[in-house]
Amino acid sequence: MRSTVRRHRAPHVLVIVQNLPVPLDRRVWLECQALRAAGYEVSVICPKGPGDAAHEVLDGVHLHKYAPPRQAEGALGFAWEFAYCWVRTALLSLKVRRRSRFHVIQACNPPDTYWALALLWKLVGVRFVFDHHDLNPEVYRSRFGEPTGLVGKVQLGLLKWLERRTFRTADRVISTNTSYQDIAVRRGGVRREHTTVVRSGPDTSRMRPVYADDAVRRGGEHLVAYLGIMGPQDGVDGVLRAAHRIVHTRGRTDFRFALLGFGDCLDDLKRQSGELGLDGYVEFTGRVGPEQITRYLSAATIGLSPDPLSPLNDVSTMNKTMEYMAYALPVVAYRLTETVVSGGDSAVYVEPGDADGLADAVVALADDPDRRAELGFTGRRRCEQVLDWRPQAQAYVHVFDELLGFASAGPFPDGWPATDRRARRGDAGHPVDQWGNRLVDLRDDRALRAFAAARMMAPGTEPAPSAS
Repeated sequence: MRSTVRRHRAPHVLVIVQNLPVPLDRRVWLECQALRAAGYEVSVICPKGPGDAAHEVLDGVHLHKYAPPRQAEGALGFAWEFAYCWVRTALLSLKVRRRSRFHVIQACNPPDTYWALALLWKLVGVRFVFDHHDLNPEVYRSRFGEPTGLVGKVQLGLLKWLERRTFRTADRVISTNTSYQDIAVRRGGVRREHTTVVRSGPDTSRMRPVYADDAVRRGGEHLVAYLGIMGPQDGVDGVLRAAHRIVHTRGRTDFRFALLGFGDCLDDLKRQSGELGLDGYVEFTGRVGPEQITRYLSAATIGLSPDPLSPLNDVSTMNKTMEYMAYALPVVAYRLTETVVSGGDSAVYVEPGDADGLADAVVALADDPDRRAELGFTGRRRCEQVLDWRPQAQAYVHVFDELLGFASAGPFPDGWPATDRRARRGDAGHPVDQWGNRLVDLRDDRALRAFAAARMMAPGTEPAPSAS
């Protein structure tokens, strides 16, 4: 039976995240903002990032953070990490409860352990929403293969059991794509009417191209960008192999490569870059925020989605692909099922595992400005019309409205937001973003195509001198 929240009090949603701090986790932060705009009270429990406070209120969202555990190694290390985070989260949930009663727990995986905490809180009437971000059995298979020994089979069996318990404890399941939704129904036994697809679409009013400083290309004519986590299953080593072929085999010293992000493999990737003789061509930025993402993706020529074919990657939505498209950045990607769903006709696809083909596709696209114009233009328009976060926000908030019987204001109480709502006028009278970068006029198809082809400075301005 559906519970009903009294109309004179805003429902309180507690969001639990373990693998990333918030607001660095962009999907979760967009969800928090959507709930706040709709009239919900929102609290978050997550690990600390560098320099983060134990508690702060950001844009009306209460962020409660704990010191993250040491990097896990081996099965025992991961077990300790999960137990440590679970206990810290449980203790913080009591702290949140003392401040304000919460009506719903939303747990975002990985890992699939917070059903047990939700089960305890259900005893006092709290509902449980599972935001399904990852497929942990597929993660295991992708990293270690199908187990043949007893230990491996037990580990995989435990992951399946935890996933099954999560699905069965959840009152509602939010799936990031239809592939995940089918798994929730088929493998998790969730009634399809209790699942909702909420894609991790970019907020195109925030993620939009600007005429950025050309210096980020570091003297190169073409900048190839990678944005995302750098873990064993993300294929970032393939970017370095492609860079080696482009620079050293094909002699294209006019290329530069920017790898934006962090992860377990970052140090190994830096060593590999040196061993391949790429240190003068590859930049590792580490953790980046919205300003750096805007600068790099606006100046880049091509965005790479090098995720290798695996049981996990084939059915997972890669946020970076859609984020490239939001910046009118042409994409080269391996042909994976959900990557094609996101990219549509807005990307160049290479057969999975063909590292040389990936490199050759990058060079061919870099040398074809007309093709880049078309891909960049159609990618941006696809983001605005199909993939944008705004319709996803409506579907997301509806899950909580329906579950709680709450008549919220919806994520856009002031009306459907315009793409250019955050623009302001700079000193020269041109629209600029919050960091002062001149905005590309997205209403002008010709201007957008020209930008996608050349990633040029704004018309009528002189380019900044390139760094040597």
